[in-house]
Amino acid sequence: MDLVQIMKILAIGAHPDDVEFLCAGTLAIYAAQGHEIFIAIATNGNVGSPTLGKNEISKIRKKESLEACNLINAKLIWMNFDDEWLFDNKETRLVFIDAIREAQPDLMFIHNKFDYHPDHRNAGKVVVDASYMVIVPNVCPDTPPLAKNPLFLYMEDRFDKPYPHQPDIVVAIDKAIELKIDGLHAHTSQMYEWLPWTRGGDASVAKIPTSDKERREWLSTRVKNRSSNMNSKKRTSLVKWYGKDVADKV
Repeated sequence: MDLVQIMKILAIGAHPDDVEFLCAGTLAIYAAQGHEIFIAIATNGNVGSPTLGKNEISKIRKKESLEACNLINAKLIWMNFDDEWLFDNKETRLVFIDAIREAQPDLMFIHNKFDYHPDHRNAGKVVVDASYMVIVPNVCPDTPPLAKNPLFLYMEDRFDKPYPHQPDIVVAIDKAIELKIDGLHAHTSQMYEWLPWTRGGDASVAKIPTSDKERREWLSTRVKNRSSNMNSKKRTSLVKWYGKDVADKV
């Protein structure tokens, strides 16, 4: 029987719910295999509410992130930059370098630097720009440098320009989809308040179910519909990694 090499895996999201949207199913599968999972969040989400002030909503979003991390026994790294104001500068790079060194990852999931949101773009760009410095001892000398760079993988985005996301690796998350939904469900302030509000104001929020069970069911339908979409490039990659018989059942 082959022994699984235990890895340290780090996903860096710009906002407190980004990782749950973009790779939580994959992380859940890795966690179930015994790998050590870290989730680093760059911003504190302090503008993500139509009704609450910055301090209150940032505390709520950190609590929600901890609840989501606990579902897969992931360690939360909270960088605490202001939401919407993440920039690629010296201060940001130093904090990112410390976060990466804390996790000592073998594998990282990061934002594509061509994403629609400036925080997403800059979070991805900072990691790429800091990727050499994480191994340099005299940069952030208070934290031990990495012995080698991890493997960096871009999380999927849905944008075609300047060029579309390339699905080199597609992961079947059927067995982890409920955990992914649970992770998103933990972000109550976003799934059922802020995001509906951004799509249609108070009228859209009023359409959201009020009970916890009905909200979870509503979210489940939306997530499964979105997760099941598969274009020809994804399909080809899925067959490559799993074989046609397995891929046909995904």
